[in-house]
Amino acid sequence: MTDEGRVRVLGIRHHGSGSARAVRDALTEHDPGVVLIEGPPEADALVGWIARGLKPPVALLAYEVADPARAAFWPFAVFSPEWQALSWAVENHREVRFIDLPAAVTLATAGDPSAGEQTRGPRSEEPDETTEPPFAASPRCAATDPLRDDPLAVLARTAGYDDPERWWEDAVETQASSSLFTSITEAMAELRTATPPPAETEDQLVEERREAHMRKLLRAALRIHDRVAVVCGAWHAPALSGRLPAAAADQRLLTGLPKVKVATAWVPWTHSRLTYASGYGAGIASPGWYRHLFAAPDAVVPRWFAAVAAVLRRHDLPVSPAHAIEATRLAEALAALRGRPRAGLDEVQEAALAVMCDGNPTTLAYVTRELVVGEELGTVPDGAPLVPLDADLRRHAKSLRLTLAPAPKDLVLDLRRTFDRERSRLLHRLRALDIDWGTPVQVAGTGTFKEAWQVAWSPDFAVAIVLASSWGTTVAGAAAARLVADPGPLPDVTARVEQALLGELHTALPPLLTALDERAAHDADVAHLLDALPALIRAQRYGTVRGTDTTSLGAVAHAMLTRAAAGLPAAAGGLSPDAATELCGYIERVTDVVGMLPAAAGALWHDALRRVLARGDVPGLLAGRLTRTLLDAGDLPADAARDALSRALTHGPTVAERAAFAEGFLSASALLLIHDPEVLAIVDDWMAGLADDDFLEVLPVLRRAFGGFNRPERTAIAERATRLSDHETAAATPTDLPYAEMAEALATVRHLLRRKDA
Repeated sequence: MTDEGRVRVLGIRHHGSGSARAVRDALTEHDPGVVLIEGPPEADALVGWIARGLKPPVALLAYEVADPARAAFWPFAVFSPEWQALSWAVENHREVRFIDLPAAVTLATAGDPSAGEQTRGPRSEEPDETTEPPFAASPRCAATDPLRDDPLAVLARTAGYDDPERWWEDAVETQASSSLFTSITEAMAELRTATPPPAETEDQLVEERREAHMRKLLRAALRIHDRVAVVCGAWHAPALSGRLPAAAADQRLLTGLPKVKVATAWVPWTHSRLTYASGYGAGIASPGWYRHLFAAPDAVVPRWFAAVAAVLRRHDLPVSPAHAIEATRLAEALAALRGRPRAGLDEVQEAALAVMCDGNPTTLAYVTRELVVGEELGTVPDGAPLVPLDADLRRHAKSLRLTLAPAPKDLVLDLRRTFDRERSRLLHRLRALDIDWGTPVQVAGTGTFKEAWQVAWSPDFAVAIVLASSWGTTVAGAAAARLVADPGPLPDVTARVEQALLGELHTALPPLLTALDERAAHDADVAHLLDALPALIRAQRYGTVRGTDTTSLGAVAHAMLTRAAAGLPAAAGGLSPDAATELCGYIERVTDVVGMLPAAAGALWHDALRRVLARGDVPGLLAGRLTRTLLDAGDLPADAARDALSRALTHGPTVAERAAFAEGFLSASALLLIHDPEVLAIVDDWMAGLADDDFLEVLPVLRRAFGGFNRPERTAIAERATRLSDHETAAATPTDLPYAEMAEALATVRHLLRRKDA
């Protein structure tokens, strides 16, 4: 038998469900003694874990031992042809070898992985799934010829398609069989022949070295085994088929390459991480759909709509079997009209939108998130090598004398001490990765140099660590990458800015501040501005203690406060009870932190609150809360506040509105009721005058208002209420407290408490 007959080259589309099934069929037909797979040879020793509980989606990880930030991932899903090849070989007790250029070489020759602490793998920012593995350990060839850069696009246009993905799905994935691999190799050979390599570049040289190394290991396999199967990207298939070139030429390409010491490990992966087209993702827009195509034995479209119905029902949306039947018919009709052999993702999504979601894109988003993408977490068995992020975390914990113990432990840190500051930095970075080893708690004292935590290690963090490892291989690098990835709307950006400052992730700040400027300039939603302000204002405190220049944050915060103050009166009128409650929360949080800005900012904010109160259509809850806020701040005289409370409780439009004003006015604290008998008398007279039915109507509101007070406060209020008719006691009780003088004293105390250098 010639070498050509002994070798079966399977050129595949990475993460193609039809290709995955076809690979298994081809391997069964060829029955090779060894399966060669495009991937890092250093991972050969990890193949055995497939038979010991490894469950996709998972990823191979290779990283430089001396510099774990220099690393690369190779993701696998159950519908990946490479995974099916690995599984087939393990199930049939066949040898498996990875044959791509070693990670020791690609990591040594890759550029600086990142500036500073942010981690980036040495792989293409926009991988081509078909011509290059989405888990490529080396940069993709930067071909200048469009034909070489995207060969599938050329084949698709030749077949009359404007979408290469749709052409590949129609021509290959839906009709995949073992006989297709010969046609794929021939098509790629024609394209490679028609497109000579570009001028010699470093990237082109990398591609030639990769194929040279694949041929080198193929020759070695042929010296041992009668039959060999090769699973590789379709573009490389012609380079490994037919008569191989002289070994000496390949050896010259591989001689003298630099190498570094690397380590490898399996890490769990998720479907959502497969959707990322840059960093460590695979660029798959619909992994859940691919998973369905691979797993469904028959009736692919009806089974899909049954799953869609289940998703919608979980969200309490009415969906009947008739909806699923009509959606199936519509999807198949659309496919027939478009000349497709089977309904694809476009057709099923359009049918679901029209029939099952009533044309509502928001409802369809549930399907996209939970089914088209899905969220499936892989499993790595116990005993497998640690991921570098875990090792980096444990190294830092040991050096900082933090024990990974489950028993809660209180930790009070003085951030003026380097050791305590490093502890704080680690805990904040882990929180940015959703690893809540430490939970911040309130601490007595003044200033911003004291920080309190309760630390408790949970076994669940093992999953969080491996999930976070997809962002990087060090705690600092992964946290920075996590914060700058898709920062979202304005409130999310400001929250991430605060996290970056707390964790001293300086490399994350520039992109976050750029996103902050863009969103702050274009976001006119008052709720978004108010929601975003507290984190941004708090972030300014960290300049002194953490050595970060926060001057620019102050300017942005003042500009956002100005816009929020200008838009607040218009946004506060005619709100529903739920919307009023939400807006009250935003206003309270801004009020709590606005004192950290210069005095002019506080004056601007209180002026906006007064303008809100001047409206005639402000809901009772909001009006009551703002009245109390201005009273507590000394911007509203006590007599005016009492008059406002009396008018609201006497002349409010409805009993419910009167109760809502009382709730907003009273729930801030109990001190006013305890120390101002006139306010208590106003509330008491109102409650005493309520009819039985009205009292029952407002009782839940009163429970909420008084339920926030602690037991001693409620006892004190009750004692005061019993003495309201005692004129002697009332005369001995001051009824006209010097609120103006008290406000000045309280303002001074607040200023002292907020001093940054206290």
